[in-house]
Amino acid sequence: MPTSKTTSSTAKKNMSESKFHELFVDEIKDIYWAEKNLVKALPKMAKAATSEELKECITTHLEETKEHVARLEKIFELLGKRPQAKKCEAMEGLLNEGQEVIADTEADSAVRDAGIIISAQKVEHYEISAYGSLRTLAKVMGHKEIADILESTLEEEKNADATLTEVAESTVNEEASAE
Repeated sequence: MPTSKTTSSTAKKNMSESKFHELFVDEIKDIYWAEKNLVKALPKMAKAATSEELKECITTHLEETKEHVARLEKIFELLGKRPQAKKCEAMEGLLNEGQEVIADTEADSAVRDAGIIISAQKVEHYEISAYGSLRTLAKVMGHKEIADILESTLEEEKNADATLTEVAESTVNEEASAE
């Protein structure tokens, strides 16, 4: 027969696992909102870009982002949950900041492109942080399939960030500094 200390310890552990799981699901809802809103914002960024290389980079990432949304919906399914978004204040702020950069810079300029890259990389860094943390939580909870899905997205976010850096360093920053 378990002692009351053992029962109390088990109850506390179950409650903390439940709260941990709730945190994980809540953060999945947050990044789901972020990705869905990024799908709306990326076409505007691509349209505002002057550099064909930058436009292509953004357009490619738009297609990946649509896949990220689908992966998150798969994660909800694996968790036995209905896909549900929770407003991501951080992503909303980053997207608003990106729109301000576009509004505050001259159209058809490398300076605008440099600003778009900066804004896009801020978004990528946020996503890298979120997906890395979520992958770690999934591993701790023993959700191997979910952790693998999150790892795939994390790698794509890192690649998008690296590609943006390449675009900035190969042409855009030099052109912007000459304007």
